[in-house]
Amino acid sequence: MTAQSLLDGLDDEQRVAAEALLGPVCLLAGAGTGKTRAITHRIAYGVATGVYPPGRVMALTFTSRAAGELRGRLRQLGAGGVSARTFHASALSQLGFFWPQVVGGTMPRILESKGRLIAHAAESLKLKLDTPTLRDLAAEIEWRKVSRLTLDQYAAVVEGRATPDSLDATRMVALHGAYERVKDERRQIDFEDVLLATAGMLESEPWVAQQVREQYRFFVVDEYQDVSPLQQALLELWLGDRQDVCVVGDASQTIYSFAGASSDLLLSFPSRYPNSTVVRLEQNYRSTPAIVETANQLMRDRAGSLRLRAAVGSEPAPGKAQPKVIAPSVTTYRDDRAEARGVAGQIADLVAAGSRPQDIAVLYRINVQGAVLEAALGDAGIGYQLKGGKRFFDLPEVKQTLMMLKGASVANTVEPLFKTVSDVLRSLGWTQEAPETRGAVRDRWESLNAIMGLAESAVPGTTLRQFSDDLYERSAGQHEPTMDAVTLATLHSAKGLEWETVFVIGLSEGLVPISYAKTPAAVDEERRLLYVGVTRARERLHLSFAEAAPKRSTPRQPSRFLAELRSRTPDAAATASRR
Repeated sequence: MTAQSLLDGLDDEQRVAAEALLGPVCLLAGAGTGKTRAITHRIAYGVATGVYPPGRVMALTFTSRAAGELRGRLRQLGAGGVSARTFHASALSQLGFFWPQVVGGTMPRILESKGRLIAHAAESLKLKLDTPTLRDLAAEIEWRKVSRLTLDQYAAVVEGRATPDSLDATRMVALHGAYERVKDERRQIDFEDVLLATAGMLESEPWVAQQVREQYRFFVVDEYQDVSPLQQALLELWLGDRQDVCVVGDASQTIYSFAGASSDLLLSFPSRYPNSTVVRLEQNYRSTPAIVETANQLMRDRAGSLRLRAAVGSEPAPGKAQPKVIAPSVTTYRDDRAEARGVAGQIADLVAAGSRPQDIAVLYRINVQGAVLEAALGDAGIGYQLKGGKRFFDLPEVKQTLMMLKGASVANTVEPLFKTVSDVLRSLGWTQEAPETRGAVRDRWESLNAIMGLAESAVPGTTLRQFSDDLYERSAGQHEPTMDAVTLATLHSAKGLEWETVFVIGLSEGLVPISYAKTPAAVDEERRLLYVGVTRARERLHLSFAEAAPKRSTPRQPSRFLAELRSRTPDAAATASRR
């Protein structure tokens, strides 16, 4: 692929971003504006023109799935030698390499979960805590660490924090201290310690910092609005006195403040780097004009918000069909069960009309809302998958398939890829036709069929060995294939994904915004969370809420955000839904 061809097909804004290779660069990229396309073509263009040695580029993101997608796209663009990792993966690699030289011995074992250790710390203080409190404590410990607060600094601010009712400020600080002691005694570190220890090593050992900076010269940081103070400190240590960094983000999609994220770093980037190139990506290629207008209305006059423009009348992004124009709807239901049945009925109608289940998602604020949806979809005979449930590559049948494909790849075969993969899958019970029944048998078939789908969509000429290696790379990056099922997900877990049709349910006061969002800043975060949900939809967007709440005599009130949007969206289904 030539350097010029990498610029072909980019819009004017994306092209400016791709050609800005040196110095500080800030891409303010709205939802659906092709930011991943812009940054991957920018990196590949830098490699193709000789500005970037591939091995000296580091692309940083926040999930293994996003990192895997970046690596895959960069390979296709001829920049396969570029590193694309999460902050944690990058830090862990450096920590594991330098630990024997700086500290000596092997690196401590990393905690898989904080819960059990926090429980032991609580027992040492003669405290007995339930599971929800342990989860809240784990989140608070993570917040303290990514905010780079010592125990003394945390003690000074804990009074203003939302902490479990059973624990006062003194006990909270004591628990944090006990957790650190128990962890040290067992020679373990948690995920935040990986970042803290790496930063400490770079700060205290100049030769380590020099070696890392010689390895990586050019940095790209995706989802920069989600960067915590600790991650920012680590980024600055990797950069040293250099300024070859490109940050990409959208202030309107800052939804992890509880984890230490803040859009302040993104919005202040031009003032911190006065010589920076700032590019605004506002041409939306994902959604219909009506959905884009709904998103704009929701974020109107909000600090740092971008004004999206629907790409109507122009060529859609490569591989995308021109979206159909269908107005978003707002529906009022009698209660949660009626809402779930109504949504399941609409989904059944869409599937009967030709929509694929995997192109449909139902989004909600908290996990417990998913239970009634599961029941309604099950009654309607519609398959679904829970985003955030058991990972695809951890399923027993998938693990078995990967092992068998790897074994088969050792033998030299001239058979087409799809034939070999089909034979392996058939030996595990896969058939061309889906089972008629629902449940575990159908779920197993869906998993095997997803692997068959990957084989059928592989590039012509792909060998079984290459296909097997790709599956293991997907497994390491949790880059899961698309399943033939409706997706159920919280608004938080839907970030970075998109579907043809999106239902956002439960839009009432107490859910969106959530009941504990008491401050203006917290309510603004809830607004951004709904914005993320709205901008996941390509063609159809359905918003709804239920009037009656379980075990409550007073009816729910519609979300204040819904009230803002309702004047611009049809409510024709409301009467029928109530009846």
